[in-house]
Amino acid sequence: MSTPRTTPRATTRTKRHTAAFGLITAAALLLTACGSGEPVTAPAGAAGKGGAQGALPTEDVVSGVRKNEAAAKLLPADVRQRGTLTLASSVGSPPSSAYLPDGRTVVGLDADFAQAAAKALGLDVKREVAGFEAILPALGSGKYDVGTGNFGVTEERRRTIDFVTYVNDGQGFAARSDSTLAAVTDLTQLCGLKVATGAGTTFERTLEKNRDRCAASGRKPYEVNVFNEPAAVWMSLQQGRSDVVMSTINGIRYAVTQQPGTKFLNEYRRLDVGFAFKKGTALAPAFQAAVNGLKADGTYDRILKKWGVTASGIAESRISPPEIPAPVK
Repeated sequence: MSTPRTTPRATTRTKRHTAAFGLITAAALLLTACGSGEPVTAPAGAAGKGGAQGALPTEDVVSGVRKNEAAAKLLPADVRQRGTLTLASSVGSPPSSAYLPDGRTVVGLDADFAQAAAKALGLDVKREVAGFEAILPALGSGKYDVGTGNFGVTEERRRTIDFVTYVNDGQGFAARSDSTLAAVTDLTQLCGLKVATGAGTTFERTLEKNRDRCAASGRKPYEVNVFNEPAAVWMSLQQGRSDVVMSTINGIRYAVTQQPGTKFLNEYRRLDVGFAFKKGTALAPAFQAAVNGLKADGTYDRILKKWGVTASGIAESRISPPEIPAPVK
């Protein structure tokens, strides 16, 4: 792993480290931008019932999707004519996204919803794996038609990006099992601790935005250790270089089932998650209709069940809805 660079704001960034990711994958993590009573379980097929610990579900719940003619008619004429979509995909962690053991095939909640929506629209998907931080700016430049990466819908992002929602995830916390923390209901509970999270995420922004609250209350600020790879986030926790992980609710729930010595603390905040598009895109109405069509024909629920995240279902897809307010403290 590259030597961490500590900035004056106590933020550590790491470069991509394939070996570290492989180590944690071998340890059955396979893991990776959001109040349910859903049990802390891995996705269907991840463990138990004769399945190998860490194995990802491979059930095909998408190939049977039929073209939604009404939704397809909402596509811009040029997209209908070329018949393809260029998709930028950030591969992070289950259940949102991950690689199969071949190291090439991308699977997960995001991949299934993207493929299902494309089939409903009568389009083929041309997928390109891209870094989480690079996707949103690239959409603005027109490099890609759509992006996925568990992108939470925030007011800041809505200013430059359009979203079509398909699930609800959010922000949560995890720690080592020996931590005295039982839940993080206020970020000042993190004062004096080291918090690991992903680069360019809503988690990083939330933590940085609230750092001054510790000093205001006379306590030592928490450190924000930021990593470009999910594997590095969890390795930092396991090795004692970080005290707490802040990441997606669904991702953390999955991770702690795969890593001995860790525990899920709590959901901190819920966020809608959506397909990301260039601001002002004409694709949004078609994708919204496609997702709502998947809800109507049962595909939507089958995808959620496959990945063990039925509590993340939404009543209907919306275009760039207002951000779900943060907890009031």
